[in-house]
Amino acid sequence: MITRWKTALYFFHVFSNGGFMLYRYIVELLHSHKQFCTLCIVGTVVDSAPGSGNVGGALRALTATLGPKINVMLRCVLLALFAVTVFLLRVVLYPITKYIHKNHYDAIRERPPTWPQLYLYSRADRVIRYSDVELMVKTLKEKGVSVESFDFKTPAHVSLFRDFPEEYSKRCLDFLTNCMKDSTAQIKKATLDPALKAHYFNVSQKSMALMFL
Repeated sequence: MITRWKTALYFFHVFSNGGFMLYRYIVELLHSHKQFCTLCIVGTVVDSAPGSGNVGGALRALTATLGPKINVMLRCVLLALFAVTVFLLRVVLYPITKYIHKNHYDAIRERPPTWPQLYLYSRADRVIRYSDVELMVKTLKEKGVSVESFDFKTPAHVSLFRDFPEEYSKRCLDFLTNCMKDSTAQIKKATLDPALKAHYFNVSQKSMALMFL
């Protein structure tokens, strides 16, 4: 099991800012931890992320998370507390706190992963500003990272596949196929038995199927 874990290939599909925050820590772990730095990452698809310092978008995301059933008074209190906290930590105090702990957006811009990446977004997204995504893509390209992007223009936040299932599926699968082609040399170097190869591709196919449901 340890050999299979170390020689398998890994592909990330990241959704929204919450997923991108977790992805940031995984990337840092892959950069710094001896046990993980040799893992083979094939590529990453980022859906509706990342955003930076968008208090309004964060409030809309929290409102959607709370749902319609929560008490109106409690909703207002939670949103007010959240807005004040985010504004203080991410806007007012961030020029100071960033020297202690950078946010996910700046951390990835400063030290991005080197594997291929595909950013899918929409300029109609009211949670994540499309300009934040485009700036991230521009920065990564300037650092020599292989990056692709596509603006679906009209879908709401994390609704790209729901509104354009065929286009979304095709772009993700084409990107994964290209990533696998680029990783051919790495696959040949790895000592994988047939059972392990089958396990990897079966898992990938199941993951893609689940991802598109």
